[in-house]
Amino acid sequence: MSITINAHQLGLLIDKTINHIGDEAIKPLHGIRLDVDGRYLYTVASDRYTLAVARYRLNHGDTAQEPWACTIPADSLRALREWTASRKGGINVTIQLNDAVVTFGSEQATFSVSVDRGLEFPDWRGLIRTITEYAAEDQPFPAFAGAMLARFGNAEDYFRVRVAADQKAALLVSEDFIGAVMPARFAGLGPVTVETLDKARDLWQWTLAAGGKGVDMETAMPEAEPPAYEAPKTVRDAGGGLLQEVLNSTDDLRAADYDAERDLWNANIRIGCAAWIAYRYLDALNQADPRLAQQTVADVAEELDAGEIAEWAWDKAESAGFNPEKWQSEHAAAVADWRAKRAPEWAERFAMGLNVAKAAGIGFRVEDNPHVVYDEQAERWTAVKPASAA
Repeated sequence: MSITINAHQLGLLIDKTINHIGDEAIKPLHGIRLDVDGRYLYTVASDRYTLAVARYRLNHGDTAQEPWACTIPADSLRALREWTASRKGGINVTIQLNDAVVTFGSEQATFSVSVDRGLEFPDWRGLIRTITEYAAEDQPFPAFAGAMLARFGNAEDYFRVRVAADQKAALLVSEDFIGAVMPARFAGLGPVTVETLDKARDLWQWTLAAGGKGVDMETAMPEAEPPAYEAPKTVRDAGGGLLQEVLNSTDDLRAADYDAERDLWNANIRIGCAAWIAYRYLDALNQADPRLAQQTVADVAEELDAGEIAEWAWDKAESAGFNPEKWQSEHAAAVADWRAKRAPEWAERFAMGLNVAKAAGIGFRVEDNPHVVYDEQAERWTAVKPASAA
């Protein structure tokens, strides 16, 4: 009985559920359950008040086996997570269950954990199924402990939430995570004792009466001052921005004059290609690991806001075995050579203005001069390059 998963995905499965393990007084819940069926590997954990289930779709070769499950004891989870983190994310890890030992193996090392096969974990599939089938009350208004909700913070960035009844567990769902949280049932202070929305409004009536009607958070909140450049902070915004950059640069490329605006033409090619490459890489990362993609976008946003990417790029190049000093020298030499061979910028702008006036049908006369000349074959004005560069 064995399956294969990459190290990064295994680490995510642990992270999504580890906050929900029960304490040592409830031995069957004091750990993370590994559960394998014909399609997925699941990690499952519960402390009786919350239930968390994360899943990973098995590789095709791992699906033709009998279902199996075991619980990794809480005392072994930290060491297992550290071992997983020490593997490079793309390295495959084989999980194999033999009698009372689970072995996590990669090409470089293995990690083994003793398990108690006799521990009976609750029927988590049945629990979740029942919660999904709850009939909804007319206006449910349950109370939840903030500490319980906070345990889901490492699971996903967004959930769909279904609240069916005041005294029934609420359901949290995303693509590869499903969980449940029980409502608070103690007679506490303040709003916890308020059992309906009408009573909650009554509790705050004196304060809220001074507020206007129909005020909506989506439209009533002030907009932030737009900065000159704001780095995208979500995968969707980053991907959309990159696609927009591809389309904009393509439009600008078509509009640029190849002869008169060769530098602009080439720049648009470089920008468009770089944006498309970045989009494809981001899209692939998001397909493989949405959480890592989101974290990467957020990290890049912070780096761009810090404004030190040139220094970081230099350090990264050196650590990867490249020679950034050589790159810089070659670039400086190429720019100097390019400037020496091109016409003065003001002459190029003058020629561009003459061509615009000609296209607009404006008549004019230019005396012979050493700065601009009319190209009869191309039917356009061009700037004269220095004699040494001709």
